[in-house]
Amino acid sequence: MADAAERFLEQAGFDRGPWLVVALVAGIAAWFVLADPIWWVTALAGALFVGLGAVALWKGRDDRGRLMVACLSLAFVFAAGVGVIWARSTLVGVPGIERPFYGEFDARILDRIEQPAEARTRLVLAMRHPETGEAMRVRVNLPIESDDQEFSTGAVIRLSARLMPPAPPMLPGSYNFARTAWFNGLAATGSVTDQPVLIQPSEGEPLLAEAQRRLSAHVRSQVQGAGGSIAATLASGDRGAISAADEDAMRDSGLTHLLSISGLHVSALIGATYLLTLRLLAFWPWLVLRVRLPLLAAVMGAAAGIGYTLLTGAEVPTVRSCLAALLVLGALAMGREPLSLRMVAVAAVAVLLLWPESLAGPSFQMSFSAVIAIIALSGAEPVRRFLAPREESLLHRYGRRTLVLLLTGFVIEMALMPTVLYHFHRGGFYGALANVVGIPLVTFISMPLIAISLFLDIVGLGGPTWWLAGKSLDLLLWIAHFTASQPGAVKLMPQMGQGTYALFLFGGLWLALWKGRSRLLGFVPVALGCFLLAATPVPDILISSDGRHVGVTGEAPGLLVLRESRSSYVTDNLMELAGVTGEQVSLQNWPGAVCNPDFCVLTLYRGGRDWHVLMSRSRALVAERDLAAACERVDIVVSERWLPQSCRPRWLKADRRYLEESGGLAIVLDGQRIDSVAHEQGKHGWWRGRAGD
Repeated sequence: MADAAERFLEQAGFDRGPWLVVALVAGIAAWFVLADPIWWVTALAGALFVGLGAVALWKGRDDRGRLMVACLSLAFVFAAGVGVIWARSTLVGVPGIERPFYGEFDARILDRIEQPAEARTRLVLAMRHPETGEAMRVRVNLPIESDDQEFSTGAVIRLSARLMPPAPPMLPGSYNFARTAWFNGLAATGSVTDQPVLIQPSEGEPLLAEAQRRLSAHVRSQVQGAGGSIAATLASGDRGAISAADEDAMRDSGLTHLLSISGLHVSALIGATYLLTLRLLAFWPWLVLRVRLPLLAAVMGAAAGIGYTLLTGAEVPTVRSCLAALLVLGALAMGREPLSLRMVAVAAVAVLLLWPESLAGPSFQMSFSAVIAIIALSGAEPVRRFLAPREESLLHRYGRRTLVLLLTGFVIEMALMPTVLYHFHRGGFYGALANVVGIPLVTFISMPLIAISLFLDIVGLGGPTWWLAGKSLDLLLWIAHFTASQPGAVKLMPQMGQGTYALFLFGGLWLALWKGRSRLLGFVPVALGCFLLAATPVPDILISSDGRHVGVTGEAPGLLVLRESRSSYVTDNLMELAGVTGEQVSLQNWPGAVCNPDFCVLTLYRGGRDWHVLMSRSRALVAERDLAAACERVDIVVSERWLPQSCRPRWLKADRRYLEESGGLAIVLDGQRIDSVAHEQGKHGWWRGRAGD
C-alpha cells in the first residue's frame, strides 16, 4: 500500500504547499468539532505519532521519499492547527455573564455601528461587571431616536440597559453568536431602555473610523434610495443602511457576495490602479528609461488596496483578498505567474495564523472556495485550450469568453452550494445566471462610476456620475429581486451533518489541488455527500433552547408552531431548520390538535406508530396529579418551565431543566433520534450548558 501511495504521489504531481494549508485547516476544524481537551490532546498526540512514525519507518529509503515527507509535513501542520486555535481561544476568549442584568451603567464607547435600516445604532462599550467590578466589553442596541452624534468613539455615557449573556444557537445548526462573542471579547449584549446621558465627550474618533462614517454618509446623501445603501457599502464597507428585503433578495439571487468587500472589489480597485498607473507613466519617457514601470505600478496598486482595506474596516474577507492581490502584484512585478493555488495558500495561512477562528464562519469558507474554484477552472487544460488565441472574428472570440464566464459562474455556485446549505440551510438555483450580469455590472460600471464621482466631488461636479452610479445599482437590485422571485429560485434544506459537509469540502479540494485524471477521484466523496444530503431526514419536532417555541413538520403545508412569534429571528430559524416554506400555522388553529389555555396535545403518525406530544402554553399552576396523569398518557412533554418528578412521559421530558443542559433540540421520531445544541458544543468556553461538562 505504501508503494502504491508513493507511485500515486509521483504520477499526480504532489504539491505540498496547498495541501499543507489543507492540513492546517483540518487541525483547526478538528478543535472545533472535538468535544473536550482530552480529545484535543489526543489529536495532537496522534498527529505527532504519525509524523515521527513516518520518519522512523522510512528514514533512508529513497523509494518512499514523497510519502514520508507528505506524512511528516501534513501531520505536524495538522498539530500546529490544533495548537493555534486552542491558544487563540485561551488568549482572547471571554466568557459571557452568568445571568441577565438590568440597571444603570457608566461606559466608554469603543465603537459605534450605525444601522439606519434597522432604526438603531449598535454601541460597543467598555464597562464594569455589575457584581464583580471586573472590566468587560458589551454590545448594546440604541434606538435611532435616542442616538446622538456626541455618542462617538471614546465618549463616556451613562445609560440604562438590559444585558443578556451572548445567545447560543437556538436550534442545532443555527447561528452560534456565543462563539462569535467569545472570540470578539463580548461578555454580554443587550438594549438601551432610556435616553443615555453624556458624561465625558470624546477626544476625537479614530481617523479611519471617522473617515469611513463620513464617506458612507456622503455617498448616501448623493445617491438616494436603496441604490445609495449599496453605493455606501461598495465605497466604505458600511452595510447598515441596506434594508432586510434587499439583503434577502441579494442572498436568494446569489449576489450577496457583491455586498461583502472581498476579492471582487479589492481586485477591481487594485487592477484599475495598476493599469491606470502603468498607462499614464508610459507617457513619461525619462521615467520609462530609468524605472521598471510594472514595479512602480504594483507599488501604487498595493497602496490603493491597503488603503481600501483599512477604510472598509479590515474584515477577514477583505484582508484575505488584499493579501492575495498583493501576492499577484508581486508576481506581476517579478514576471511570474500571477494566479496560482500557492498564492491562495499563502493568503490563507496568513489569515488563519492571525484569526484561526474565522475558519468556522461562512465568510472565510465561501471566499476561499470561490477563489480556489476560479483558479482551478482557469488552470484546467480543456479551458486553456478553449481560450487559446486563434484566428477568428470578434463575435466568436467574445462568444467563447462569455461561455467561459457563464461556466465560471456555474462552477462558483457549485463550489459555494455546500457552504451555503450548511450555514444558511437554503440555496439559490439561478445565481450563475444572475452573476453573469451582476459581476460585470458592479466591476466595470458601478465601482468605476463611484470612484469617478468621489474624485469629481472634489470640485463639485460629481452629480451626473452619481446619478449614473445610482441607476446601475438600481438595476443590480432589480436583477436581485427578479431572480429571487422566480419559482424554485430558493430551496430550503434541513441541517446538513458535519460529516456530509466534510465530504463535500474534501471532494472539492481534491478536484482543485490534483492534476490529470487523479483529480476525478474527487467526485467520489462529492457523490457520497450528495447521497447523504438527499437522505438527511427533516426533523419532525424542533424545540427552542428556552422551550417556548416548538415547530412541527409533516402535518400542515407549512409549519405548525406552538406560539406565533413576531420575531423574524425565531421564525427564520424554525423555517430554515425545518426545510419548509409557506405560512406558519398555530397549533390552536390546527384541527388535529387539542388545546386549552395551558396545554396543547398533538398526535403524530411516524415510523408506523402514533406519537402523542404534550406542550405547555402558559405558566399557570396546574394540579400535580392532573399533570402527572397527562404525562403518563403521552410520549413527549415539552415545557418552558420546570416540571415535577412525577411527570413521566413514555420517552422524553424536555422541560426547562432538560433544555438548560441540552440547548435546542431537533427530533426525528422514526428512529428516535435527538440532536441537541449541547452535542455540537462540547466543552468549548462559549457553551454554558451542563451537558457539556
